[in-house]
Amino acid sequence: MSVPELSQTNTNRLQDADSTEAVRDLPPSAKLVAKVLEYNETMTQSELADETLLPPRTVRYALNRLEDEDLVDSRFSFSDARKRLYTLDIQ
Repeated sequence: MSVPELSQTNTNRLQDADSTEAVRDLPPSAKLVAKVLEYNETMTQSELADETLLPPRTVRYALNRLEDEDLVDSRFSFSDARKRLYTLDIQ
């Protein structure tokens, strides 16, 4: 896959019809977290809070809403098992 194809694939992740429908009814904080995860592949909750300027509790709520809609995938960090890493999981 060439570089233009790869960048085009990444920029269109939230623009297909199914993804738009799933994100449309979410609160603004969840939309912001999804957009930040779209640009930054994998982030922790604290990184998301720093990047979005949202309080940690709001980021947790947004991630829970995104997980309820199956839009975010989470896994444990190998470097620090106390932290979870979040990635956008949109086909």
